Amino acid sequence: MSTERYSRDFSDGVRKKIKIFMLLVTVSFLVLLLRVWYLQVLKGSDFMGLSENNRVRLISLPSYRGEITDRNGVTLASIRPSFNLYITPEDVQDLGETLNALKEKIDFDIQKVKNDIRQSQPFLDVLIKADIQRDQVAFVEENNRLLGGIQLKVEPLRNYPYGELAAHALGYLGEINKDKLMKGEAGYRMGDIVGKEGIEFLFEQDMQGKKGYKEVEVDVSGRELAVLRKSPPQSGDHLQLTLDLRIQKVVEQSMTGTEETPINGSAVVIKVQTGEILAITSKPSFNPNLFSAGISVVEWRKLIINTEHPLQNKAIDGQYPPGSVYKIVAAYAVLEEKVVTPEDTVFCPGYFRLGRRVYRCWRRGGHGRVNLHDALVQSCDVYFYTVGHKLGIDTLARYAKMLGMGSLTRINLIGEKPGLVPTKEWKLKARGEEWLGGETISASIGQGFNLVTPIQQARLLATVANGGMVLKPYLVRQIKDKDGRVIKETFPSIEKRLESRPDTLSIIQKGLFGVVNEKRGTGWRARLKQIKVAGKTGTAQVVRLKRGPKSEEEEEIPYKYRDHAWFVGYAPYENPEIAVAVIVEHGGHGGSTAAPIVRQIIRAYNKYYPQIPSEEETRETPDSGT
Repeated sequence: MSTERYSRDFSDGVRKKIKIFMLLVTVSFLVLLLRVWYLQVLKGSDFMGLSENNRVRLISLPSYRGEITDRNGVTLASIRPSFNLYITPEDVQDLGETLNALKEKIDFDIQKVKNDIRQSQPFLDVLIKADIQRDQVAFVEENNRLLGGIQLKVEPLRNYPYGELAAHALGYLGEINKDKLMKGEAGYRMGDIVGKEGIEFLFEQDMQGKKGYKEVEVDVSGRELAVLRKSPPQSGDHLQLTLDLRIQKVVEQSMTGTEETPINGSAVVIKVQTGEILAITSKPSFNPNLFSAGISVVEWRKLIINTEHPLQNKAIDGQYPPGSVYKIVAAYAVLEEKVVTPEDTVFCPGYFRLGRRVYRCWRRGGHGRVNLHDALVQSCDVYFYTVGHKLGIDTLARYAKMLGMGSLTRINLIGEKPGLVPTKEWKLKARGEEWLGGETISASIGQGFNLVTPIQQARLLATVANGGMVLKPYLVRQIKDKDGRVIKETFPSIEKRLESRPDTLSIIQKGLFGVVNEKRGTGWRARLKQIKVAGKTGTAQVVRLKRGPKSEEEEEIPYKYRDHAWFVGYAPYENPEIAVAVIVEHGGHGGSTAAPIVRQIIRAYNKYYPQIPSEEETRETPDSGT
């Protein structure tokens, strides 16, 4: 009995185990079937794509960026071939080992490459380093079999044949940032090179062109076996600028200085009848070729920590006190408001007293009795203190704004600043303080709160020279397609015309001519024998220093506290064609430092756009000043 019960219990146990086993088998098959359904049906197309990518790849071909030329067709920015090193992570057996092997021969940022790989899409190439050297190319080619997933591509690289020349106007290229990618701009992906500053940035869409592609068959290591299909890239549009390379070279050279005393500052050359910029520079400068292949950390740090700010475009965002150049504005206001007549005189004893405060003239002994013409020619501070006090700050500000101060010129460059034209209302809002009478005295000679940019000073003088047209400066003359057809052209644009009295501008023009050509003119160092030059000197105070018999000699003043030197000039006087504005930071007097630079530029202009026979400068040495 016990045996039968044991046998029955044993049989029931076996059947129960068989049922459990069958259930487990059934569940396993169901799981497998579900997994197969998931892989084949839900994810089938995805895995088919990945499988296909293991055999067939769609490779993007970079577009050919449009060229930039000067007004005469000379190339300022082009492209040249470069060897660029890429990695396809999916084709690499050991990523760390491969990158370390490359690092022994090629200097690149491993951490950046790893970050880019983490953010990249499957089977997309990630740039390791652009424009590698020929010996590095040889190393990669020799170790091709050992470096699976590593590829060399010959691609176009931006090239600036003249290095630092007009660098701030041209701008530079750099790798696209995350913000631009996140905006979803068409045609871009991680690693693409785009315009970062200047013309390169503003006309990115015109010059970038259109990418091509090729469909290739690859082996297990990602090496290309055959090209299946190909669509070539398209070139971008070309830009022709208003710059003249010949004039630009002279401007750059004249603003270089020496190794012991380099010049920091800016110069702008503008055509007074059209607003075209013939030359524009900011010193110190930089070489945009450093950025084309990806700037190194060391080079970038050098640019960033440089206290002279080489990346800053001082021509449009350097804001300085206008100094005595502002006397042009004050003279215009005086004539329009009829505060005094051109013949009325003011006695200059060398100082002006307002209450208990004494304001000095740059000429310690004074200028004696001067009228408006004499005051412009000799840059008499006391005359303009006197008339400025009569005009008041708000009237001065109104005329300054008429002449384009305190507002953007809207030149086609990014980062322009408007400068500052102070008023009573501005000070109350900005500083919560009432305007003081003494501040008007300082403002009337371009000191105090007044701020201007070099491009504004150039436009101011162009406005006076051309008879009252406030022009919009521009740098891009034409946009052409790859076949040379003009698809867009820029024409002169008049922002406004001054509605002044018939003789106002002619009186100022005669005064500016006297600045350069009369015996006591402060700008005599800009004088040329055959070309009649008109202009105005300016000395912009950086900090207020003690002036008097016991004051420090100028060369003993620390460099950073020395005055900035301005000179603005135009020529020929009878039929003006160009205006030039130059500022030399901490250069002292405009008449002695900036005026000779303007003379060189005007002489060069006459050489390439001759108005008169060969030029010889005079050797007279009259009085100098602000």
